[in-house]
Amino acid sequence: MASEPVNVNEFQELAKQVLPKMYYDFYTGGAEDQFTLRENVEAFRRIMLRPRVLVDVSRIDMSTTVLGYKISAPIMIAPTSMHQLAHPEGEVATARAAAASNTIMILSYSSTCTVEEVASSCNAVRFFQLYMYKRRDISAQIVRRAEKNGYKAIVLTVDVPRIGRREADIKNKMISPQLKNFEGLISTELLDSDKGSNLEAFARASLDDSLCWEDVVGWLKSITNLPILMKGILTHEDARKAVEVGVAGIVVSNHGARQLDYTPASIYVLEEVVQAVGGKVPVLFDGGIRRGTDVFKALALGAQAVLVGRPVIFGLAADGEDGVRKVMKMLKDELELTMALSGCPSVQDITRSHVTTECERLRSQL
Repeated sequence: MASEPVNVNEFQELAKQVLPKMYYDFYTGGAEDQFTLRENVEAFRRIMLRPRVLVDVSRIDMSTTVLGYKISAPIMIAPTSMHQLAHPEGEVATARAAAASNTIMILSYSSTCTVEEVASSCNAVRFFQLYMYKRRDISAQIVRRAEKNGYKAIVLTVDVPRIGRREADIKNKMISPQLKNFEGLISTELLDSDKGSNLEAFARASLDDSLCWEDVVGWLKSITNLPILMKGILTHEDARKAVEVGVAGIVVSNHGARQLDYTPASIYVLEEVVQAVGGKVPVLFDGGIRRGTDVFKALALGAQAVLVGRPVIFGLAADGEDGVRKVMKMLKDELELTMALSGCPSVQDITRSHVTTECERLRSQL
């Protein structure tokens, strides 16, 4: 690369230079007016840090555990679609970078490399993201394949009864390649995309929009022994229900602002969910992480770890496996510096008192 990026945001411009417009728009776009897409990032800028001084920070320990698995820092790789559109090695390159970073990757159900290819690429802890299909046999088969190949948890995405209106994909007539995990089971190539993205057509034809609380977790537990995390929770009501039905963890997420526009930024509802759960299960955070300070803020508001999505794709597009490694290292280095400057020698030392939100500042002025 002509000029090495010095922060994660600069990888986005590099990705834009190398990706076809259709694919760049697919990765970067959100739903409808993209209000929530912007808010996911901007909301972090309205949370201020409250550093402590004269604390021994000569040694910083960023390590933590998720479901009992130790990782080097509370920064995981989120499930994102079709990595081979960004780089020929696809999810295999991302998995190797995750292993090198000593963190957990969540493999997307819509990966362009198979469950088996990713599992055999390197020795690491990884989870598998699941969407529920109208044909339960398809969901059951891929869950069993994930368990057989050493994946340690199922991350059930619950905010997609239908796919959000992603207008850039509609304009571009975004075409999805055949997903190798579903070869012989369901086709994405044969669906008519004359009226827009064939991703929309695929979702309409295959995803189960009748899914309810009453049966989903119970059914999953009947086919797998893996712990189940629920991704896509934004309210205290749903957080409590998730705990009641027996999930092992919750991911606060608005799906990268790709589903329902004008939902709150994920960081705005994180504390609400954490308080509702009351420590019964871990809460992970997804949405808008671009800086180590963002990671710190999410931890201070109660997240056990954060998931990083688009920046990983940008790194992958710009420089393959090395690009993903660089993105993860940048975030870790920034988090380490933020912890040191805030007087937090370990992630356990990051507390709610280290941040102040916009609402708190407004209340203080009344």
